[in-house]
Amino acid sequence: MRPSCIPFAAFIGMLGLATTTALAQPSTPSPVVPIGEDMPLGDYLGLLTQIAPAAHQGARAYLQAFQQRCGRPLMTTELRRAMADGDGDPVLMAMLRASHLRDTTALAQLGQRVVCDRWSVR
Repeated sequence: MRPSCIPFAAFIGMLGLATTTALAQPSTPSPVVPIGEDMPLGDYLGLLTQIAPAAHQGARAYLQAFQQRCGRPLMTTELRRAMADGDGDPVLMAMLRASHLRDTTALAQLGQRVVCDRWSVR
C-alpha cells in the first residue's frame, strides 16, 4: 500500500461524515436540503460523486441490482440506511470496494446477493 493511501474501511467511515458535513456546510450559498425522504436520490448520488466517484459508482451498481432483484427502486432513505446503519450493508460495502478496485466480476457477483427487505422504510 502506498503511504498516501487510506484503508478502505476508514474511507467508508469518512464517507458518512463527509456527506453530513457537505450538507451542513455547503460551499455555495444555497439552501441545505436534509437527507431523508425529501432528498431526491439523484442529489444524494451527486454528493457521493463529489466525495468519492468510486462510492457513487458502487452505489449505482447496488441500486441497479436492487431494482433487478426486488422489482422496485430503492428509496433515498433506504440507501442511506444501507450506507450508514451500523457497519452498513455488507453487500453494499463490498460493492463500493469492488467499484474502487474496478472489479466488474465482483460487482456482478455481489449484485446477486442484494437483500430486498433489509432496509425497507416502515
